Amino acid sequence: MMQDQIANVLWNRPIGPAHYRIGLACGPEMADAVPGQFVMVQLLPCSPVLLRRPFSICKPIEENGAIIGIELIYKVVGQGTRAMAALKPGAKLKLLGPLGNGFKFPIQAKNHLLVAGGIGVAPLVFLAWSMAKNGVSGKCCQVYIGGQTEEELFCRDDFAGLGYRCRVGTDDGSAGDQCLITDPVADAVTETCPDMIYACGPLPMITCLMGIAEKAQSPCQVALETVMACGMGVCLGCAVKPKKASTSYLHACTDGPVFDAAVVDLAALIS
Repeated sequence: MMQDQIANVLWNRPIGPAHYRIGLACGPEMADAVPGQFVMVQLLPCSPVLLRRPFSICKPIEENGAIIGIELIYKVVGQGTRAMAALKPGAKLKLLGPLGNGFKFPIQAKNHLLVAGGIGVAPLVFLAWSMAKNGVSGKCCQVYIGGQTEEELFCRDDFAGLGYRCRVGTDDGSAGDQCLITDPVADAVTETCPDMIYACGPLPMITCLMGIAEKAQSPCQVALETVMACGMGVCLGCAVKPKKASTSYLHACTDGPVFDAAVVDLAALIS
């Protein structure tokens, strides 16, 4: 159930050159969140920006078997996130969520393939956590993470702790293979067609991956990172073009942010 609430900062740790991972204590409704959903964040008592900002839920925070909060990953890019990076434990934020539609994974599938670029890894950490909770073994799940440099490869320990093997690639070759992460993914899909591909990251990566999935005739779900003003479908600012010309425009906040790759056309978003 969506709720507007005050959350307390538990920790706010740097994980990269301009990247942070923040833990927030919040209400029990977050226990109903599913991988791929997001929250809209507003700084308190006075935000330097007018509108709330959307952040994918990275991982639930558990205590004694109960969900007591959530983790988010963010990059400092402007006034709002700069102020967010200065928050200390005990500070308060305003959260609206969980919002949107998340990933759907067939538990009986034998080959899940997760692909992340940069901080697009956040919802896939949640997805992997949920898969592990539902008994999806490490033999059934492969993770691919790409970044410009080693400093932009996040959350590898999260996947390793769940027993999921992880392959990485960087643009500069500072870690893993020097390649676009879609290159080894294309090779893997050619060898063994996955039962489902899940992805989140930069739009060019997502578009390339959608082509790989279509060629292999493998189902694919993509979480789109796009600008949102309200998060609830009121402003209509996060329009996504459907592949079928006869279909009305979709919206990332209410129809997504996770979409079946077969139904969306991302050309307009990239341009």
